[in-house]
Amino acid sequence: MSTTDDTPRPAAETAGPAAPGDGPVLRLESVRKTYGRGTVVLRDVDLEVPPHTVTALIGASGSGKSTLLRCANLLEEIDDGAIFLDGAEITDPRADVDAVRRRIGVVFQAYNLFPHMTVLDNITLAPRRVHGVGRAEAEARARELLERLGLGGRAGEYPDRLSGGQQQRVAIVRALAGRPRLLLLDEITAALDPELVGEVLGVVRELKEEGMTMVIATHEMGFAREVADQVCFLDGGVVLERGTSEQVFGDPRHDRTRQFLQRIIQAGRL
Repeated sequence: MSTTDDTPRPAAETAGPAAPGDGPVLRLESVRKTYGRGTVVLRDVDLEVPPHTVTALIGASGSGKSTLLRCANLLEEIDDGAIFLDGAEITDPRADVDAVRRRIGVVFQAYNLFPHMTVLDNITLAPRRVHGVGRAEAEARARELLERLGLGGRAGEYPDRLSGGQQQRVAIVRALAGRPRLLLLDEITAALDPELVGEVLGVVRELKEEGMTMVIATHEMGFAREVADQVCFLDGGVVLERGTSEQVFGDPRHDRTRQFLQRIIQAGRL
């Protein structure tokens, strides 16, 4: 993996302050990931995510969307290429993985809330244990976020007392509690009943309006078309097409993109 970029910085700087306006928040260069005996999941992927933008990853199941997000958060080790956060290579072996993850919030389709802990404790655990934030400050931040996301009265509840949509909103609050530079959302509505999807997507709309930088893997094509500044269509581990939502959804250039979107339209999902 490469250890340099256009503006070389020591690996230790991956944990340093963000550099708004100093280039993309996230950059992938020729990232390659294989599983098992040579099954290529990501094939020479290049991607840039500018600050305060939403990038939507679309494509069929198994196209590499979730793997890309997991590599971006260092949950998966890449086989070749390099990944940069605010210009510093986070795939450099010298990088502090824990420091990197403190700057990236992740929400998965499974809520992953601790069932034996209250909503408030679920949210404040990482800020207190990982970020070193005092209990009073962590709880104040958690309550503020819960109020903003319509969960102000749920701090003392346990996850099994909440609906799926409420649990997913709690998971988003937990990701935001650490004040991340970048938010990765992996099919966050996939496990929800249809009537609960809207409330979770509404939260993402609000985050976009507030300027949160996000990368979203989603099957919600209408939502991706609405909120994304950049859309990337993945097929077989390759970013086959990228562009604005208007271009990719309205005038796709690649035959495979057109075939995929036509099937989505026929299924009534766009």
